[in-house]
Amino acid sequence: MSQKPPPKQFIKTPIMGTKYTVLVSSAKGGVGKSTIAVNLAFALQKLGLKIGILDADVYGPSLPKLLNLKEKPKSEDNKSIIPLEKFGAQCMSMGFLIDEQTPMMWRGPMVISAIKTMTQKVLWKDRDIIIIDMPPGTGDTQLTFVQEVKIDGAIIVSTPQELALLDVKRGIQMFEKTGVKILGLIDNMSMFKGDDGKKYKIFGESGVKKTAKEFNKEFLGYLPLSEDLRASADNGEPLTKSKPDHEISKLFKSIAERIKQSFQ
Repeated sequence: MSQKPPPKQFIKTPIMGTKYTVLVSSAKGGVGKSTIAVNLAFALQKLGLKIGILDADVYGPSLPKLLNLKEKPKSEDNKSIIPLEKFGAQCMSMGFLIDEQTPMMWRGPMVISAIKTMTQKVLWKDRDIIIIDMPPGTGDTQLTFVQEVKIDGAIIVSTPQELALLDVKRGIQMFEKTGVKILGLIDNMSMFKGDDGKKYKIFGESGVKKTAKEFNKEFLGYLPLSEDLRASADNGEPLTKSKPDHEISKLFKSIAERIKQSFQ
């Protein structure tokens, strides 16, 4: 039996001003990835890390809403960009540069140019870790990151639904083929607890954990549907920052501890 060929090697540039770069990906839209990325970043901050958050979704940026940031980044030389700051985090998103309701009708080359600007011309400063909220899919944006940027790890988020997991499996294989280490998988919206105290698993059960086992990856944990988590996202105050002792925040802390350990 022939051996599997090694991943293709690319020349990758680190994001200056940061020690570690971690992608939060799903390859599938609508699974809560952006909310998880931001809350995970602040969970890491609670562990003593200086964080940066880069919203890489050019077509559907979420960071301005998730952190209630409305100002525009400044530039001192008209070449580089100074990231915005909120709650001690340095932040960058295309959503800071355009009107909230303006559609981004860009073709691939323009998207790639925007991504290179955010990874090469943003003046990130003294960050231990930068969390990158990736858009869904395995297209131009994703390939630009995994082929050209030095990535220290990827976290994959999915609901346990089989339909979502089809795209997740494609994402796993993309990372493997491009030599990006997968730190683990998170099962989001795993269930919700009704007023009757019962747990309802409306998207299925243990699908993400089974997928992690299938591909020999770490399973990082379950995150249930939570009205408090949703409300905090809508209000621009991440739950792990505003209520670190909340039961959901404690789940994020557990996941963050495992991620931090992977770099020690």
